[in-house]
Amino acid sequence: MSRGSWPRPGPSHMPRVLIAGIATRAFAESAVQAGYEVVAVDGFGDLDLRACAAVVVRTRDREGRFSARRAATDARLLASDAVAYVASFENHPASVGALARDRILWGNPASVLKLVRDPLRLARALSHHDLPGPATSATRPSRAGRWLVKPRASGGGHGIARWNGGRSARGSYWQEWVPGIPGSIVFAADGRRAVALGFSRMLVGERGLGAAGWRYCGSILSSKRQPQFPGEAALFDRTLALATVLTAEFGLVGVNGVDFIARGGIPYPVEVNPRPTASMELAERAYGLSVFEIHAQACGGALPAFDLRAARADQHAAIGKGIVYAREDAMVGDTRSWLGDRSVRDIPAPGEAIAGGRPVCTVFAQAAGADLCHEALLERARAVYRALGRRTRSIA
Repeated sequence: MSRGSWPRPGPSHMPRVLIAGIATRAFAESAVQAGYEVVAVDGFGDLDLRACAAVVVRTRDREGRFSARRAATDARLLASDAVAYVASFENHPASVGALARDRILWGNPASVLKLVRDPLRLARALSHHDLPGPATSATRPSRAGRWLVKPRASGGGHGIARWNGGRSARGSYWQEWVPGIPGSIVFAADGRRAVALGFSRMLVGERGLGAAGWRYCGSILSSKRQPQFPGEAALFDRTLALATVLTAEFGLVGVNGVDFIARGGIPYPVEVNPRPTASMELAERAYGLSVFEIHAQACGGALPAFDLRAARADQHAAIGKGIVYAREDAMVGDTRSWLGDRSVRDIPAPGEAIAGGRPVCTVFAQAAGADLCHEALLERARAVYRALGRRTRSIA
């Protein structure tokens, strides 16, 4: 396995990159727009992924779920110059090692994942740098307090529950519940330094998007003039500093993210995502960035000359994405016309059956402010639900 980048080739050769993960469409589109040929190993095989990638392998295990181990095995059948991964490979270091064998890896290696995805190690790192963070325990808490039980192989809020005082499932840990507003930062890193690319509020458990509990269902990226958090100016500065500290502490490279709870202008980190995150494409749409190219170059040690503070000051509108989950078992109709609508992505194939609680598609909206953007996302979701009910050709 090697890591790095090569000089960009001439027009006679388009570099081929393999992208693997449960939902690769966003990163694949970014790569294609940057001039790469993409082959993908993916858990959904959505219509718009097939429209941009040269080869798509839809991979599932015997229970019909995405498996990083199976995806890494399937990826061995595909030739590529380099490989990159998205969720949920961060929870499977051994599969990342297998995925990257004899290929250039654009992403954090298995050795980094083992460290940064350990919640106890993350808590110790925050304490070592005198940074606030929720109390974290691998054993049942002995003192009173409000706690969440979270799976170690976490992602998208799946499997998180309030602790009721009983035993937790194997492979879980306890994390203190911090009241506040969920947010995230996406940044490029070279192992020592970090450059912030996007700062957004996370949408979690929104009923209007068919979600519940702590399930991630979207993000809204707003301008400096339209703050979404109390004490946002101080929060922004502290979050940028946090990204730099975590980069140096764990040796992060490429595009990464940190999820946090904002309270009183202070970010309380709850999870590090050492791979491209769901909110990255909002930064692309808002600031004209090529996140895939930034990721590839950062893995080779080159960070972009981008000033997020200045970009937010110049930003005039809020932009958001919402993941629409099926409220009940459904079957979509003819979705081919959706391909021409830039406000909908992750498009299921015509006639695909979608189980209740599974994602249907992703919708996007833009408005003058964050609240208006949020309402526009909910309206787009209502249009999706109406289309599911009619099995119509359009969601307009």
